[in-house]
Amino acid sequence: MVPGASGIVDGHLVSTSPATGEEVARFPVAAPADVAAAVERARAAGLWWEQLGYAERKRRLLRFRSLMTQRMGDLAALMVAEGGKPRIDATMEIFVTVEHIAWAAKHARKVLGPRRVGGSLLQPEYAGRLEYRPYGVVGVIGPWNYPLFTPMGSIAYALAAGNAVVFKPSEYTPAVGQWYVDLFQEVVPEHPVLQIVHGLGDVGATLCRSGVDKLAFTGSTATGKKVMAACAESLTPVLVECGGKDALLVDADADVRAAADAALWGAMTNAGQSCVGIERVYVHEKVYDQFLQVLVADAEKLSYGEDPTKDIGPITMPGQRETIRRHIDAALADGGRALLGGPDSVRGPVARPTILVDVPESNPAVCEETFGPTMTVAKVKSMDEAVAKANAVPYGLGGAVFSKRHGVALARQLRAGMVAVNSTFAFAVLPALPFGGVGQSGFGRIHGQDGLREFARASSIAKRRLPSVVPLLTYRHTEKSVALGERIVRLMHGRSR
Repeated sequence: MVPGASGIVDGHLVSTSPATGEEVARFPVAAPADVAAAVERARAAGLWWEQLGYAERKRRLLRFRSLMTQRMGDLAALMVAEGGKPRIDATMEIFVTVEHIAWAAKHARKVLGPRRVGGSLLQPEYAGRLEYRPYGVVGVIGPWNYPLFTPMGSIAYALAAGNAVVFKPSEYTPAVGQWYVDLFQEVVPEHPVLQIVHGLGDVGATLCRSGVDKLAFTGSTATGKKVMAACAESLTPVLVECGGKDALLVDADADVRAAADAALWGAMTNAGQSCVGIERVYVHEKVYDQFLQVLVADAEKLSYGEDPTKDIGPITMPGQRETIRRHIDAALADGGRALLGGPDSVRGPVARPTILVDVPESNPAVCEETFGPTMTVAKVKSMDEAVAKANAVPYGLGGAVFSKRHGVALARQLRAGMVAVNSTFAFAVLPALPFGGVGQSGFGRIHGQDGLREFARASSIAKRRLPSVVPLLTYRHTEKSVALGERIVRLMHGRSR
């Protein structure tokens, strides 16, 4: 097989190393009946899992976290073999993931547990109670670029909320998904609370139509639209996290060296295969030349290749290599210049770090998601210009701002779900912050309190506790009681302040 390719052989999904082409693993492809059976098993398992209660689910999830931490060497090695990640990238992905699992486990009760809510001054005879109930069965369709961190942002939070989960991993990283599903079953052997189904896109489509109570998807915008259409047939609610074209803004008062360092890491880490990767940089003209000098000098020191000790490893999905090549060629053909890299940046499975300048804003390298170790850098006269250009694309996932005085103010102007100030990716490593985008980057949130509530439905209960002074919810009201109600409403709400 082509290095990194995945395909069906004798009814099995086969994944291969993007570096060597060697087979990593193979798994039986789930037929529609297999997906239906998994959802049916999850239905019963979910009822049991919910009845365990918050405390026991917390204990199990923390045990799951502990085992993953203890075996992180094995997991990192598998992520390197199957996804081509440099070992340090795989290890850091595990670091962040276990923190999110722990946060979800420890905060689920506080966020989702039953509580009393305020009543009404007009009708104090009613008491309110709010709680969040699990949906039941949540389907999760995961990506290949962060095969642990990204799916677990849905899986761990859905489990903490009391749901059972049926997980369809990317066909490019099925072994990683199978590894932690098996690990979870060591902690929860009684019932199939977390199951996995393998296959190509048709298996994902089957999962969308399988009767799950909610579907969480991470992937391309084009596929996200197909997921939504499939789920719309049964009004299955969806959480959709799609692509991005994230921008970093560098103000005139920024720490230029820190900004260049963050831009380089944000663009090149994981070989640029990050939905919140920095693909565009807008730099104030006062520090533009200095920024480029530092950026290029640092970028030239990066190592790249198929060896997992390199800074930048191979591109996981073979088809993505052509997109990277096409965007570089388009930028150069449109008047852009390559300060690093160039037309021959994509060599076999590896893409060389590439820095492009003078690229028109209408060029695909600026407008479309590249998903590789490339970046465009543009000079701007003001931060107003930078904000306008950053917001000009249809995506709105993440972003970053470097400024000593105006960082937060600029961050608020970016049309994005998440922004890091004087850093990149920081919002992803803070478990309490919700993660998700706007526009073509999708909707819904994982992580944080919003991420827990995303996998639970609000259940509202109102209970009478006193006789009614103003009986409005009955035909037994009188003109006198309505008049009394009118006086109360005018007293409470008739003033403009």
